[in-house]
Amino acid sequence: MKIHPIDERVLIKPVESGERKVGNIIIPDTAKEKPQIGEVVAVGHDVIHERENRKKLSELIKVGDRVVYARYGGTEIKVDNVDYLIVKRDDILAVVE
Repeated sequence: MKIHPIDERVLIKPVESGERKVGNIIIPDTAKEKPQIGEVVAVGHDVIHERENRKKLSELIKVGDRVVYARYGGTEIKVDNVDYLIVKRDDILAVVE
C-alpha cells in the first residue's frame, strides 16, 4: 500500500529509541515515552498562502530527513504492520542534521 499525504502534511516513521535501563531495572515498553523524532517517508503538496510569507514545505523538508515533531501532534496509522504518523506542517518543530 502506498500513502501520499494531502496538502501540507508529512508522513513520518517514528524512530524507536533503544531499551532503557535505570540501574538494574529495565523500563517496559508501556512506561516509555513516545518518540518525538522520526524519518520523513512522504511529503504532501505545497499550499500557497497569499497573505503569509512562509517558505514552501518542499523547501524545508525532504523525504529521508529526520525531524522533531510535537509530542501529541498528528494521527497514528498502521500500514503493513509498520507504525506511521501523519502530521501537519505546524507540528514539525525542527529538522535534525
